[in-house]
Amino acid sequence: MWAELASWLPSTPSDLLSTDTILIVLDIVLVAYVLYKVLMFIRGTRGMQLLKGFVVLVIFSGLSNLLHLQTVGWLLDKMWASLFVAIPVVFQPELRRALEQLGRGRFFSRGYYQLQEEDLNRLIDEIVKCATSLSQNRVGALIVIQRKTGLNDLMEGTVRIDGLISAELLINLFSPKSPLHDGAVVISGDRIIAAGALLPLCDDPQLSKELGTRHRASIGLTENTDALVVVVSEETGVISLAEAGRLSRYLDPKHLRELLRERLQGDSPGPSGRSWFWRSANE
Repeated sequence: MWAELASWLPSTPSDLLSTDTILIVLDIVLVAYVLYKVLMFIRGTRGMQLLKGFVVLVIFSGLSNLLHLQTVGWLLDKMWASLFVAIPVVFQPELRRALEQLGRGRFFSRGYYQLQEEDLNRLIDEIVKCATSLSQNRVGALIVIQRKTGLNDLMEGTVRIDGLISAELLINLFSPKSPLHDGAVVISGDRIIAAGALLPLCDDPQLSKELGTRHRASIGLTENTDALVVVVSEETGVISLAEAGRLSRYLDPKHLRELLRERLQGDSPGPSGRSWFWRSANE
């Protein structure tokens, strides 16, 4: 392998500017960039944990060949055949999300949001005002903010509203006396388009047992779409934000506003290291 790699390297300084050398460097840079985008894409999702397990199997397989462990090597060879069939199934949420972003041209680009600055400010203010009020009164809520991925499959069985967003309207929709309070409200642009939506639940067995149906539903939806979901816990009043299969919890109004602005303005299309992920209740 090293001899083959050495044959690719330029032997003289003049070879550095040759067409073949430039193409080799370009090839390496492109592969490295794609790998980087893939890792950033699945960071913080179940796909990252699955990828780690896959790497462990590769290392274990290499060691078995190096140490001539014939029985272990035979078992791993049989396992690889099954894995190539199972990988598309196991990584289905990540593959679906990646293909959707490729179709929208966002896999290699930064996100953007179509609302004007004034409308975006109003949207964020009304959502934060609603979440704060519901949190103080221990009223549960699920607020879905549609971005680029269409959510038409959630519309079946919902109550269509098509009303300009306001904190008062949202609070009334989630009132315990409202027949729609158990479902999710879907927002598109600066309008509430539906209420009473049922979201797909996340079935990850590693999720904390303290997370209820609302939190699992928010994670389940964001695993397969680029939507944002604001969650207010009915039991504790804790405000959370779900995105890309991750849940940022224990958000105060200031932090919720900052995260919404950062995501909806397109400054950071995916979860960043600044997110308040699993903040302690004492912070």
